[in-house]
Amino acid sequence: MAVLSIQSHVVFGYAGNTAAVFPLQRLGREVWAINTVEFSNHTGYGAWRGKVLGAELAADLVIGLEERDVLNRCEAVLSGYLGDASVAMAIVDAVKRVRNQSPNALYACDPVMGDVGRGFYVKPDIPGIFNKELIPLADIITPNQFELDAITGITTRNISDTLKAINILHEMGPSIVLVTSYKEKEGELSMIASDKKEIYKITTPELPLDKGVAGTGDMTAAVFLSRYLETKDLKKTLESCTASVFGILEASFKAANAKSGALIELKIIDTQKELVSPSYSFMAEKITT
Repeated sequence: MAVLSIQSHVVFGYAGNTAAVFPLQRLGREVWAINTVEFSNHTGYGAWRGKVLGAELAADLVIGLEERDVLNRCEAVLSGYLGDASVAMAIVDAVKRVRNQSPNALYACDPVMGDVGRGFYVKPDIPGIFNKELIPLADIITPNQFELDAITGITTRNISDTLKAINILHEMGPSIVLVTSYKEKEGELSMIASDKKEIYKITTPELPLDKGVAGTGDMTAAVFLSRYLETKDLKKTLESCTASVFGILEASFKAANAKSGALIELKIIDTQKELVSPSYSFMAEKITT
């Protein structure tokens, strides 16, 4: 079975499909990657080359897969950075074509729009297209805290606010919500997962990553999706995903030259063992509402 991953792609570093495809493959998934943009590097560097590849190409490639009669082998669609709002409609079409051939296929939407400290880094029409078209279609949604606030209109200052925002997302369509980064206390970061019936939270030490590490959300969404396809267990999925992501982030930080001033890049290849056999183990705490 395969995962159809429709995201951005960078030549250098890790973001979008560059951060998602290998983790999925290392966890045993066949991946069909469609790139929505082709950039020399991620936009966090402030300058890059390349271009948005556009909706027409994405749609054409999906039709090509349909013509090969392989969409019945697709167990999930994963989408991330759009580049252009028109790409959203190609994703909508892709999900519908996949579900026509593989009715139980999941759609995992990573609503890439921005982050705490950076604000929005997508075109102004992108947030609206997520709300109107992609989120209602999704089974799984994986926003960070900034994106959770932007989608729901709630400023999440505490766990009560966050649970309200998660409920709004469930009402919009997705049955599973993963908040990939939630900060309530200095020195700690959490991930929160909900499937309407149960809500779990895992808190880890906050690594001193300064400006953050591009591609972390893309990698997290991919690992969470793969582990959920494997276990169909929310708690186990959150625990294994958190352990892998923390291990890779810690190793990436340690490998970086702190004095160079360069942005930290994920060390996914060097630390690939963290995907299948994490060095850390974290226990999910059940949240009662």
